[in-house]
Amino acid sequence: MIGRARFAFGMLAFGYAFLYLPIALVIVYSFNESRLVTVWSGFSLKWWQALFANEAMLDAAWLSLRIALVSATGAALLGLAAGYALVRAPRFPGRTLFSSLVVAPMVMPEVVMGISMLLLFVGSERLFGGPDRGFLTIAIAHTTFSIAFVAIVVQARLADFDRALEEAAMDLGATPWVTFRTITLPLIAPAVGSGWLLAFTLSLDDLILTQFVAGAQSQTLPMRVYSSVRLGVDPQINVLATIVVTVAACALILSGWLTRRKV
Repeated sequence: MIGRARFAFGMLAFGYAFLYLPIALVIVYSFNESRLVTVWSGFSLKWWQALFANEAMLDAAWLSLRIALVSATGAALLGLAAGYALVRAPRFPGRTLFSSLVVAPMVMPEVVMGISMLLLFVGSERLFGGPDRGFLTIAIAHTTFSIAFVAIVVQARLADFDRALEEAAMDLGATPWVTFRTITLPLIAPAVGSGWLLAFTLSLDDLILTQFVAGAQSQTLPMRVYSSVRLGVDPQINVLATIVVTVAACALILSGWLTRRKV
């Protein structure tokens, strides 16, 4: 039994090291003095200062942040509606098709989604004169991709929801809308918030889908990083990766806490 426990612990440690040791090295080397990203020559903050003086990188980061905020909010609203409909309306015409369409972005390759969204925007631009590929098209694509994650979280929260509270409110004369606004929504708010954070994180680091729907003047942070890395890894990329990992980790931790939170 002791041998099995040691073996299991060793395999677990190896798995975590395989996943997180490269990330830890990137964080450590973001404080490296040398321009060579694989040679440690001493502690320094000069690459952090260089990153915050890089206007092109900061502009790309600001664009990605705005897109993530807009797409996460849109995905939270639409995902809430989709998850609520799937749980509270178990039977309606086309439910199976609707349910499949909701979860399709989770299993569909991003390349396929990117091509389809590109064809949609090109066709709408020819027929209706817009929208031009840029901020709006990226936000729409990210919202479409993220709805599924919000809907799944909301659906799971509503599945074990105590409907006695809603029934009591309606027995006291509350309308369905008042009951939803004052009883249901506050109780599922942690799930909606968790879905929003997941959608925000997914939008912030998406590259494949964004490349299909972005215009020539709309370069997000992942696109800027990808174009920079092709010419050689700059130490500023380590700094940027450290910031992104920190933001994503905080968002995921908060998302998990909101999912488990009992109101």
